[in-house]
Amino acid sequence: MSESQVEDVTTDAQADEDRPSRLDRLEHEGDVAADFLEDLLDIADLDGDIDMDVDGNRAVVSVVGGQLQQLVGRDGEVLEALQELTRLAVYRETGERSRLMLDVAGYRAERREALTRAAEEAVASAKEAGAPVRLDPMTPFERKVVHDAVAAAGLVSESEGEEPNRRVVVLPTS
Repeated sequence: MSESQVEDVTTDAQADEDRPSRLDRLEHEGDVAADFLEDLLDIADLDGDIDMDVDGNRAVVSVVGGQLQQLVGRDGEVLEALQELTRLAVYRETGERSRLMLDVAGYRAERREALTRAAEEAVASAKEAGAPVRLDPMTPFERKVVHDAVAAAGLVSESEGEEPNRRVVVLPTS
């Protein structure tokens, strides 16, 4: 190996050591998001605590406690907007696009349970009728939950339509 090749290998190895791990990056995203949300809660004069976690390949930040329903809004519309603002704050700080998931007052956790039940019912209907079952339009988060639940039940689902009327279709077994 030439001297320049040894230097290149050494430089690459050192760069790998200097680069933060995926977990470190996600935890940093959560910290940035928590700072942004704490400032927002202070400005809005709302009480709430911030919980941070890492779930798979995304940071998960939850705002809990107090009267937080106005941060959820009708059908989670305010929560969706707040999540996008929080992702932008993370992007501004890190320079990297974030897949951060935000929950307020347990809304997404409760919604996940309801969507899982709806998916299980759709699976049962598709199996019984032998025909596709079309669900109501959903947000991308909601569709992901349903697709995962359908896959766990052993069936296949697909999305159809255009936003904001995009929906999940549960397909019967062949």
